Amino acid sequence: MLLPTSLVGSYAQPDWLIDRANLAGRFPPRVRAKELWRPAPEHLQQAQDDATLLAIRAQEHAGLDVLTDGEMRRESYSNHFATALDGVDVDNPGTALDRSGHPNPVPRIVGPIGRPEPIQVRDLEFLRAATDHVVKMTVPGPFTMSQQAQNDHYPDAEAAAMAYAAVVNAEVKDLHAAGADIVQIDEPYLQARPDAARQYGLAALNAALDGVTGTTAVHLCFGYAAIIHERPEGYSFLPELAGCPVDQISIETAQSGLDLGVLADLTDKTIILGVIDLSTAEVETAETVAGRVRRAYDRLPVEQIVIATDCGMKYLPLESAAGKMAAMAGAASILRAERG
Repeated sequence: MLLPTSLVGSYAQPDWLIDRANLAGRFPPRVRAKELWRPAPEHLQQAQDDATLLAIRAQEHAGLDVLTDGEMRRESYSNHFATALDGVDVDNPGTALDRSGHPNPVPRIVGPIGRPEPIQVRDLEFLRAATDHVVKMTVPGPFTMSQQAQNDHYPDAEAAAMAYAAVVNAEVKDLHAAGADIVQIDEPYLQARPDAARQYGLAALNAALDGVTGTTAVHLCFGYAAIIHERPEGYSFLPELAGCPVDQISIETAQSGLDLGVLADLTDKTIILGVIDLSTAEVETAETVAGRVRRAYDRLPVEQIVIATDCGMKYLPLESAAGKMAAMAGAASILRAERG
């Protein structure tokens, strides 16, 4: 399909599922934050399943082409996976600096990182059974998880990142085997910590992709717009992905007004082009979104563009999230008509 539309990952969680007032304004938790959930523990899985169905139907109703599960079961994009691993102590957490430089409680690595069982395969199977659309599942990246942990076991940060890469690699393969059309690895800390990313982050990402045969994507961002308000003019780490075996690269361009000249180094990749500004609840018009997509036309073939949100929609009001998805679909209709 020409110019398919997709969320990057998360959709807005409903108020009856999660305490949005508690969520607002805080960094995504790195350890468990069970206090965010409104349903009683014995009803939580059913409530999360119900919310996931609503997120799927909302994407279908808006006219999106590539669907996610909306990450309804997650307190954050990363802790759902990171806290399910062996070798980490989440009851006695450590401390690490977030991308704004503030200390946060994080999983503490106390032994070999392991994956006792597939973590998100049930989530993927639920999504796959609920829609006939192309489906995408997101997994936190090994470098990002290593930056969001206190390493009390491995000899250095690189060794920890490579251990995370092994469990991500196994998860990605299991997700493809279970029916995922696309698996996206979320690596925002490649952008946030570019020096360490160049030292070992790219190697960890490559290891996470080793032997993977299904379609893969990697997402780099500047952080949730509701939390990180300042946007740099460009990526500190992006051309380095040219040699990476990933198929698709997800970037933000709406809020940052990114100079799309950066795409010159990535001409062999499909670009998941972020064209929805998540710093505001105001819903863009379809023509505004179409104009943001047209900016990329002289940088890469239109066949290599996916229309998407800048980042996840987790912090948006539900009505804004629905409106912005419809604007994406409307933009795609405009642009497809222009192509004849």
